[in-house]
Amino acid sequence: VGPKLFRYVVKVTVQAVQLLYTMLKIEKPSYILLQNPPGLPAIAVAWVACLFWRSKLIIDWHNYGYTIMSLNHGKNHPLVQIAKWYEKLFGRLADYNLCVTNAMKDDLWVNCNIRAVTLYDKPASYFKEAPLELQHHLYMKLAKDYEPFKPRTEAVSLNAQRSAFTEMDEKNGHVIKTRGRPALLISSTSWTEDEDFSVLLKALEDYERYINEGAKLPSLVCVITGKGPLKDYYNGLINKLHFKHIQICTPWLEAEDYPLLLGSADLGVCLHRSSSGLDLPMKVVDMFGCCLPVCAIYFDCLHELVKHGENGLIFRDSNELAEQLKMLFLGFPTLEGKLHSFRKNLRASKQLRWDESWDQTVLPLLGQNE
Repeated sequence: VGPKLFRYVVKVTVQAVQLLYTMLKIEKPSYILLQNPPGLPAIAVAWVACLFWRSKLIIDWHNYGYTIMSLNHGKNHPLVQIAKWYEKLFGRLADYNLCVTNAMKDDLWVNCNIRAVTLYDKPASYFKEAPLELQHHLYMKLAKDYEPFKPRTEAVSLNAQRSAFTEMDEKNGHVIKTRGRPALLISSTSWTEDEDFSVLLKALEDYERYINEGAKLPSLVCVITGKGPLKDYYNGLINKLHFKHIQICTPWLEAEDYPLLLGSADLGVCLHRSSSGLDLPMKVVDMFGCCLPVCAIYFDCLHELVKHGENGLIFRDSNELAEQLKMLFLGFPTLEGKLHSFRKNLRASKQLRWDESWDQTVLPLLGQNE
């Protein structure tokens, strides 16, 4: 009850007390590692706990909390200005700072007088290309609940088990991709203000028009995964679309199925616009771990992850995305073309995995101060 500001102050105060109480009950740590955001009240509480324990505080900067707040309140709102001051102050009080891009490293130094080490997000080892047999089992599982994964036609053989994308001979367990299968496009989201999915929906309308005009493009299954506050709003927009050649579904996947779906897809789409312009989308990192080419919407430091024309494409609006989808899927599913070369480049890049990146970047940083 009460004014919004009052409720916010009470919430932060209660969270601070709860968090401090919990942290002071744990066994004394040598380091406390905190991801920011969310940093209010976590940074201040972790700093107090470090004073109590005589531990060292490491802040892992993935973005700025105040820039996320500004999406709702505007840059000049008093709460946003307080959050900005708060992050700068407690960032300087940390013993070590990690960040996810060189652009953020420079910004932290120039604007906050904070020295940071760049630790790029890397995919966990379970993000990898999925074998055809695993793809088939996933498609059959999803077909129970989602229409786009169900077969378009009956299986040729009575012994065959079929999805929209694959067919398995039950006698010998051999799996093949179905002829004339649709292309599988995937995007993941937390359905928040920093991702405008109307860009993708408009591009899909253009893609449908290209097919109607005679372009040799495959049907499309577009899967958008995740939960969040704007999901119902976008589902309402999706329900108003009437496509003949495109099916859209917005499932919530089990944790083990998400990496499998990325490893089975033909193309990923990222609509993440950084609120600060300084962080990188983790979903693209995971997609690259699965050697999945990506079309991603432009923002300033995206080039640190997506190399345009090498491992994916960068677009600025729905028209450009529609043209990219047309170019990538023309003549699908032949192995030639940009999609194939992007995937080939991703396989050849032999990216570091998360644990290897940590060992190379963070362990030396901590070891030199032991």
